[in-house]
Amino acid sequence: MTLILDGNTLAQNHRQELTATVKSLSFVPTLKTILVGNDPASMIYVTNKIKAAATVGIEAELISLPATATETELCTTIASLNNDKNVDGILVQLPLPCHINRKRIFEALDPAKDVDGFHPINRGRLVVDTDALIPCTPLGCLALLHTVIKDLSGLHAVVMGRSDIVGKPMAQLLLNQNCTVTTVHSFTQDAPGLTRLGDILITAVGQPNLVTDSWVKPQAIVIDVGISRHTDIHGKPILSGDVDFDRVAPKARAITPVPGGVGPMTITFLLKNTVKAALARRSLLSIS
Repeated sequence: MTLILDGNTLAQNHRQELTATVKSLSFVPTLKTILVGNDPASMIYVTNKIKAAATVGIEAELISLPATATETELCTTIASLNNDKNVDGILVQLPLPCHINRKRIFEALDPAKDVDGFHPINRGRLVVDTDALIPCTPLGCLALLHTVIKDLSGLHAVVMGRSDIVGKPMAQLLLNQNCTVTTVHSFTQDAPGLTRLGDILITAVGQPNLVTDSWVKPQAIVIDVGISRHTDIHGKPILSGDVDFDRVAPKARAITPVPGGVGPMTITFLLKNTVKAALARRSLLSIS
């Protein structure tokens, strides 16, 4: 029988442990989230993150900037938070307006407060397999994988997508777990032929129901990061992942649903990164 990987339950277990850790501290970890503009979806994401932070005892605050804010103004805000000794974590909500260079913003963050794990220093530490603040979604995916198999050594993992946020750090995390890793992207020839080789298949491309049962190796572990909002034939809004769940689930050893799979884990590991950063800044934990 296929194992459905319940991200909500696993995330809750991690949050209970995190709550106990935060209660044991002599200080309150703090997280500042910067939102540029008023995109409705981004507002929902930010609100959920702030609410989640409160449930584990993290003090979280939203800093709102207008959509017209310049790159320089955003960098100035980040610099102020970098220099604030009372701030442990900084998160810049994506996507940013098109006039702002995302990579410059990542580089403006203090690596020690970069709880999304996007700064080049944190990326470099991930590559050389040194303790770092690592992007939250890949960490959540890895935690889900470990509920099925503790030791991933020698398994062939196929990652669909090569974004800086999910695909690239996910592939590196799996390499660090001693997997053989193949990355499939928009220029890949015969993508289904490659995905069928994967003992592990992780999709992060944002194309609803792209992956069908013919793309998947029997008894593969399938982690679906993609999420797309669209309407069904009756005009009802629905959420879909990259994977055609109904067709793939019977063939897989384990699979994540959308929603309720990776999403809750992403927010949970943001909270864990915030506490990790807070401890490291106080020399209670090393991330170097």
